[in-house]
Amino acid sequence: MFNEPINRKGTHCTQWDYVEDRFGQKDLLPFTISDTDFRVPSVVESALLKRMNHPVFGYTRWNHTDFKSAVSRWYQNRFSSFIKEEWLVYSPSVIYSIKQLLTLLSNPGDGVIIQTPAYDAFYKVIRGNQRNIILNDLIYSEGKYHLNLPELAEQMAKPENKILLLCSPHNPTGRVWTQEELKAIIELAQTHKVFIISDEIHMDILREGQVHRPLTDFIQKNVAVVTSGSKTFNFPGLIFSYAILPDSDLRQRFLQQLKEADGLSSTSVFGLTATIAAYEKSQEWVNALNHYIDNNIIFVTEYLKQHHPEIIVTKSEATYLMWLDCSKLPVSMEELQARMIHIGKVAIMSGAVYGESGKNFLRLNVGCPRKKLEDGLNRLTQSLMRKELSS
Repeated sequence: MFNEPINRKGTHCTQWDYVEDRFGQKDLLPFTISDTDFRVPSVVESALLKRMNHPVFGYTRWNHTDFKSAVSRWYQNRFSSFIKEEWLVYSPSVIYSIKQLLTLLSNPGDGVIIQTPAYDAFYKVIRGNQRNIILNDLIYSEGKYHLNLPELAEQMAKPENKILLLCSPHNPTGRVWTQEELKAIIELAQTHKVFIISDEIHMDILREGQVHRPLTDFIQKNVAVVTSGSKTFNFPGLIFSYAILPDSDLRQRFLQQLKEADGLSSTSVFGLTATIAAYEKSQEWVNALNHYIDNNIIFVTEYLKQHHPEIIVTKSEATYLMWLDCSKLPVSMEELQARMIHIGKVAIMSGAVYGESGKNFLRLNVGCPRKKLEDGLNRLTQSLMRKELSS
């Protein structure tokens, strides 16, 4: 089912219809923004069509057992994790949740630690809310990333650094933090009274044998998990996410801000419907999705080993985003991007988008049918083999 090609052009699709916005040219084959080219699960499509057939789309409530029990059961079945239903709150997006938590838990000028390379929206939401970005660069060695705990300890010890914005699993490097790594981060945060916001939106997309551990399994104080089914089931356009806030006071403040300051007491009926249907009936679909992505990653790895062995594939543990080290290529990233755009007609994200430490990398979205991936890799090869740029 994941091999099915679906024409997304003409749907106001960010990845396909507006590729020119980021790459300066139309009609490129895109492997860019982190959504997939896959059809949503059939149970989700059916639930949406059923709701669409009801002719009234009025104000819609999220705060009920249908939603909360669907989430809690998903965590129990998927991660053997216990989530109290009362901990759950609605949010239109993960970045909106992060924004609210930043403003509730810190003041302008305070420091927010992020582990880089980092999702580019992290930089924007921190700066946009007048907080200072504190860069905790991950350690890159032999195609894998590791925590820099000594530097993190020094940064957390500074009283002005109030928050760690954790990405778990990590985008763009694809790391799944081990239980030992998470416990080490938590111990430092507890010692220095640093609040952890854990973005776990990629939690379901795991390589075979990998295990995601929600941070609330370990602590229920000074922690918030922000996440959504949108990455897993490919419905970010339906505008629905949620947060797990074990602290009742923070939860009340979050909801007050949501409802009173921002006027968001009602949710997207379609986002709610899709999330409930996905979490109730799509376990096997996610297993099949992960198997397909695993094979896509194997395909890319073998292709690059054969055709471009100088490109180092970072060990992938999660997400449908591959992180490719291009530092040994005989061309700069700037020239590589120009060649891909003008010769190969292919759009692949430059790692520089995710910070200085990513400047020699590409982030390749492999959440697509194999035929598209084959085409994209051939275009990459064409870009590297030809030196002249077309007009």
